[in-house]
Amino acid sequence: MSIIPSFFGGRRSSIFDPFSLDIWDPFKDFPISSSSDHVSSETSALVNTRVDWKETPEAHVFKADLPGIKKEEVKVEVEDDRILQISGERNVEKEDKNDTWHRVERSSGKFTRRFRLPENAKMDQVKAAMENGVLTITVPKEEVKKPDVKSIEISG
Repeated sequence: MSIIPSFFGGRRSSIFDPFSLDIWDPFKDFPISSSSDHVSSETSALVNTRVDWKETPEAHVFKADLPGIKKEEVKVEVEDDRILQISGERNVEKEDKNDTWHRVERSSGKFTRRFRLPENAKMDQVKAAMENGVLTITVPKEEVKKPDVKSIEISG
């Protein structure tokens, strides 16, 4: 039994996922400025944009939790080099001068998630749907061609 899955709660973190192309800045919370400050500020909602990726016999299926975001505010793109990109923006709630905030935990800002798709992905048939704050992207897979088996009669 491996110690790694239990250390990460049985789930792989995107930091260690070889298919994930997320930009992670380990210095974003330090008071000193980082070389990637412009990236961190633009992707502040990235941490709360969770994506599940499962593979079925027919397709690769991505599900992203995007509560409070309309489908018009989300962009799904596929790049030539087999990159699936999900991006959008979660807007800040309007403040009223009379409001007293006790806690702000919901993130806002731009988010981007990028995934390198495997060779068997049909890039021209990607479909996306959004329902109840969950974005579902389906990437069909190429059918694996089964080898033709020809029976040979044995003479003799």
